[in-house]
Amino acid sequence: MVARGGEQNVNRTPAGAPGDADLRERWRAASLADVWLRPGDWYHPAVDALVEAVEAGRGPEAAAHRLGAARGSAGVGMGEALDDVTCLYRALGRPVDVEAVRALAVGWAEGHEAVPAHAVVRDPGTGLATAEYLGERLRETYGQAEREGSTASETSCLVVLDVALDDLDAWRRMARAATVGRTLDQVFGTGHPMAVLSDGIYAVLCPRSQGTPQLAQTLRRVVEKNAEILGLAGAMRRPTRVWVEHLPAAHADAVELLGQLGR
Repeated sequence: MVARGGEQNVNRTPAGAPGDADLRERWRAASLADVWLRPGDWYHPAVDALVEAVEAGRGPEAAAHRLGAARGSAGVGMGEALDDVTCLYRALGRPVDVEAVRALAVGWAEGHEAVPAHAVVRDPGTGLATAEYLGERLRETYGQAEREGSTASETSCLVVLDVALDDLDAWRRMARAATVGRTLDQVFGTGHPMAVLSDGIYAVLCPRSQGTPQLAQTLRRVVEKNAEILGLAGAMRRPTRVWVEHLPAAHADAVELLGQLGR
């Protein structure tokens, strides 16, 4: 398996035991249909180890940790890696094993940190842009509004999400970040600049319209539902805070606002 952006590996999938092979293929099919970006880099030997562990009723932690490390070092986002393991348990018809999620997240972080360089415009845990990048997108928003004879405070706003909790261990913070990143993509899709402002606090740049408050409430519901599915409800602030933040008159003030929201 190689880091994404390099040459694509041939997707070799060994035969394995009949039962294991059947579960592995059901897992692969579910993941490729719903969450996985590139079919050619899904397989890794740790996939078989994890399948064998769950089929045999053994603890999945070691295999999940190994798979997480492989995903992180290969350039797979944590959200994609977590969603992939969710597909395994869906194929089994069982609830997601929280210990498997924990081990995968820890392994992913170790694998990711071993890669020499990362793009500075992306937060590795969530796959979202950084606050600095969102500040530049705000600059574009203010400029466009001015050219159109309007103001950014009239045309746009921020939807802010706060799930922050104190005293969380590292793996729960990472798993929560990945879950929220994927949820923001689900709810808003492409075309909405979004960023992580600090641990547990996120912002999305949206058009200022009558439907935006309803979209914010949809975000709240989906965040809480996804957290329940992944066994991360205890890692989220309850109730989840979501609100619409109006933009100030000047771009410099908007950048300052991002800093204040992230504190």
